[in-house]
Amino acid sequence: MRRRLFLSFASLATVAAGGIAFQQSAAQGTVNAISAADKAQGAKANPQLLQEFGGAMKGPQATYVEQVGKTIAVQSGLSNARGDFTVALLNSPVNNAFAIPGGYIYVTRQLVGLMNNEAELAGVLGHEVGHVAARHAAKRESAATRNAILGVLGTVLSGAIFGNTALGQVGQQIFSTGSQLLTLKYSRGQETEADNLGVLYLRRAGYDPRAMSSVLQNLAAQTALDSQISGSGDRMPEWASTHPDPASRVRAALTQAGQARGLTNRDVFLSRIDGLTYGDDPAQGVVEGRNFVHPGFRMAFSAPPGFYLVNGTKSVAISGQSAKGELATAPYNGDLGAYVRTAFSALTEGQATVQDVRSTTVNGIPAAYATRRMTSGGNPVDVTVFAYAWGPQQAFHFATITQAGTLVGTDSQSRPAFDAMFGSMRRISAEEAAAIRPRKIAIATVTARDTVRSLAARMAYTDRPLDRFLVLNGLSANARLVPGQKVKLIVH
Repeated sequence: MRRRLFLSFASLATVAAGGIAFQQSAAQGTVNAISAADKAQGAKANPQLLQEFGGAMKGPQATYVEQVGKTIAVQSGLSNARGDFTVALLNSPVNNAFAIPGGYIYVTRQLVGLMNNEAELAGVLGHEVGHVAARHAAKRESAATRNAILGVLGTVLSGAIFGNTALGQVGQQIFSTGSQLLTLKYSRGQETEADNLGVLYLRRAGYDPRAMSSVLQNLAAQTALDSQISGSGDRMPEWASTHPDPASRVRAALTQAGQARGLTNRDVFLSRIDGLTYGDDPAQGVVEGRNFVHPGFRMAFSAPPGFYLVNGTKSVAISGQSAKGELATAPYNGDLGAYVRTAFSALTEGQATVQDVRSTTVNGIPAAYATRRMTSGGNPVDVTVFAYAWGPQQAFHFATITQAGTLVGTDSQSRPAFDAMFGSMRRISAEEAAAIRPRKIAIATVTARDTVRSLAARMAYTDRPLDRFLVLNGLSANARLVPGQKVKLIVH
């Protein structure tokens, strides 16, 4: 059982489609083969990437993804040897895929679960290989910036709320605990080239090249549904996030595919992902609406109304319109006051310290906290670290940033934005922990008695099961099912 909280909402590789002409060099096979330097660079980065994204899964599902990934990768011209490529299925609940030099290719189980056939899987992996084949990272090296895997929350925090200021960097630090990867933002032309290369590789491998378009459409629908469920408005998708017009990407990929047809291997794909974990892995904690529960740590807390949670591999992010936060952990030697001061210093990269650390007890748990008012762009903000002594050598802490004086609740019951959350931290019983079960993909065969609604009722969700079923299977609201058709369900 993994007993670490993780933050893994990066978008290391993004997809975009636009009007820029397709660059022919990589398509014509004039690509540089994998070099010894590439292999060394990839081998050095691979362990950290695996750690950042939940680790590599093992077993038949991972083996299947590896086979598909190698099949599409050899179409790139980087190498004709399948053994020169390493393909990992990552144990992560976010939709993401990426590749790095040296023949390393990655895709999360969550993104695989969103797909509906093997060609879509090959298309996504082909796009990522295309970035490497076209040497986009090398071409953009001069534009490289330390991204620290901020994802959606860090970008919103440092930009929309705090701006490009010193305190904005504090906001970035909150959402990058332990993540020090160097990432690039590809240009629009490079994204278009990778898109088109993915379509080309599909055609070369005998797959239906239209799969690139359909998987982009699936992702756009899932992203929209996630935003509606969380009430967070327009949230950036973890994959395909550079340009906010999914409709144009879908159309462009379909145009690039042309009239060609090929294999989709739908039934094979569905049979191979049957039983794949979907959503949060209980070993990493589970988000249910505004509630987070970690059975391994026997821990639970609730975010304030109007906030949503994103669980990853090193932390849990909490996001609202005017305040952000995260739950994380750090080394602890039994001195909770020192823990708070160290966490605060790390949060501000040593630019600010706190002396007045207050002690308290939350639901029987020893706790300590400190708040410091700081200035961002001329506006006051409150930075808080609130820590809990979970065991002799284990502590957790919330790190939060709010606009000064931010309150939530009704006028008569308003209180500082995160006070209720700080007070909600509690230990759960062994029985509560044992009752937390993972969700998995189950493949069902449609019978004559089945309808979209009857199948949706079998989904392991109480909120919007019909919408979840439709998006999961790439179906429209008026879709008609055919007996014998295979569909995906999410079950406990």
